[in-house]
Amino acid sequence: KIETDLLIPPLNFGRVCRGVYRSGFPGKKNFTFLQKLGLASVLNLSEHPYSAEMAEFLSRNGIAYRQLQLEGNREPFWASDEHRVGTALTLVLQATAERPILVHCTKGTHRTACVVGCLRRLEEWSLTSIFDEYRRFAGEKVHLLDQQFIEFFTPTAAHRAMATHTAAQR
Repeated sequence: KIETDLLIPPLNFGRVCRGVYRSGFPGKKNFTFLQKLGLASVLNLSEHPYSAEMAEFLSRNGIAYRQLQLEGNREPFWASDEHRVGTALTLVLQATAERPILVHCTKGTHRTACVVGCLRRLEEWSLTSIFDEYRRFAGEKVHLLDQQFIEFFTPTAAHRAMATHTAAQR
C-alpha cells in the first residue's frame, strides 16, 4: 500500500514545457507518479519494448504509446536518423497541456536530449542554453556528437508551422 502512495518519478524526469515531459525508462514504481501527470501519450525512443505490466498500465489509463527507436550518436558508425528525430519532434509538437506526452529513452539522457535539443532549436533557444540543459541531464557523459547533431539540425517548414500553431498550448 505504501508503495502505491509514493510519487516516484522516473530516472532523469523533467518538465520540458507545458504538456511535454522527459525521463528515463519508466517502471512499475513510477505508475502512481505517471498517473498524476494525466498523460495522453508516451514516446519510447529506446530499443527496449515495454513489459506486459507497463503496456497494461498504459492501456488501462488510456495512454497511447509509440516506440520510435533512435540510435545514439556514436563514432564512427552510429548516428541519429534526422528523419526519425523529425518524426519524434512532430509527436512532441502535437502535445498540449491538456494532452501531455512523456518522451523517454533508457536513461533519459542522450536520445531524449537530442529530441529536446531539436525542439529548443525550433523554439530558437541559443546553443549555449540548449547545451547547458543537455549537460544537466547527461552529467559527465556528454556526447559531443549529440551536441553536433543538435547544432546542425534544421527544423522543416512543417515543424515551424506546427510549432507556431501549438506554441500557445504548450
